[in-house]
Amino acid sequence: MKTAIQTQFGGAYSGRRVLVTGHTGFKGSWLTRWLLDLGAIVAGYARDPLPHETLFGAIGLGPLLERDVRGDLADLNALSTLIEEFQPEFVFHLAAQPLVRLSYDIPVETFATNVMGTVNVLEALRRFVRKSETSDPLKLKLDPSTHRPCAAVMITTDKCYENREWLQSYREEDAMGGYDPYSASKGCAELAVASYRRAFFEKPLAASTSNLPASTEPPVRLASARAGNVIGGGDWAADRIVPDCFRAIRAGAPIPVRNKIATRPWQHVLEPISGYLWLGAVLAQPDRLDYRDSQPFRSGFNFGPNLTSNRTVAQLVEELLKHAPGEWSDQSDPHAPHEASKLNLAVDKAFHLLAWQPVWDFETTIARTAAWYVREAAGEPAANLCDEDIATYIAAAKARSLPWAG
Repeated sequence: MKTAIQTQFGGAYSGRRVLVTGHTGFKGSWLTRWLLDLGAIVAGYARDPLPHETLFGAIGLGPLLERDVRGDLADLNALSTLIEEFQPEFVFHLAAQPLVRLSYDIPVETFATNVMGTVNVLEALRRFVRKSETSDPLKLKLDPSTHRPCAAVMITTDKCYENREWLQSYREEDAMGGYDPYSASKGCAELAVASYRRAFFEKPLAASTSNLPASTEPPVRLASARAGNVIGGGDWAADRIVPDCFRAIRAGAPIPVRNKIATRPWQHVLEPISGYLWLGAVLAQPDRLDYRDSQPFRSGFNFGPNLTSNRTVAQLVEELLKHAPGEWSDQSDPHAPHEASKLNLAVDKAFHLLAWQPVWDFETTIARTAAWYVREAAGEPAANLCDEDIATYIAAAKARSLPWAG
């Protein structure tokens, strides 16, 4: 019998095979934890966590995974082997070089990881589809009676858009671009996803050439997801404002704030993850929202907060300091590498097509995030804190009658 949480997202993930790249990172750890709660069979592919990336180990994810593969996105053969052996029914691609300022120091690696790494995940899926169409299913260990198309959600960023520093929010049809190498690499990744979708993943399996059941749907249903600035417990990345805050607070030092007037769409990490999971579930079964096929969902989606959560860095820090004692100092540097000062996302498409909307307001997001760090420092287990946040978030979504929450 399924538990209450396993029925979330229409029960789409209970007992299903899910591949997560970047599962050892901050967002990947939260996503993997929620997937395991949903009853999914999870395989992960990522590099070893960096010393500061402690969340994956702190919440004990490794022993709970079906496969925990450590590898580089540059290794196409390793990705292809994993996908062929694991045969995922869902793929969430999060692995990336995620930092803007670091991209100025390692631009080649940033483009290689974020662009060609994404291409390699897509190519591994394409190779598997081609083998599925032409090979003996017994050699592929494939049971045609149970095989399902793969729903793949490629995670990029709100920074993939050509940022014109305007006040209006960016929509999915706006141009890709990017000033810094990180942002540009994510815009390129979006173009690669769109190319693979059109060139390889829009045609259904042909019954005459496939050992799999005939379908009107493509074998890989491909979407991309762009989220705003994500915060939450367990993030210790360098050059991110919330980790900077709590490193300083724990050290008894002032919080260094390098760009106090920059405006960002702050959201709790569970907000976009709920969007990714719901998008994946609807790609797999569009009739969950009374659609005949998955075509409307095979595209890019923004997942951002309400407009009231678009705040400056200074406002974010001031709100955090209501929950944890400390002070901050202005470390603005006119010679620092360029970072966008204004960035907002429009989420109308997710609202109208997926009936998705953000759950927590700015104040709740900051309160939950600060409480996680404060309680973890006091000795509470990180896994318990994550589970509590997930349960509280689901309860708030149910109160709003959001369809993914049941």
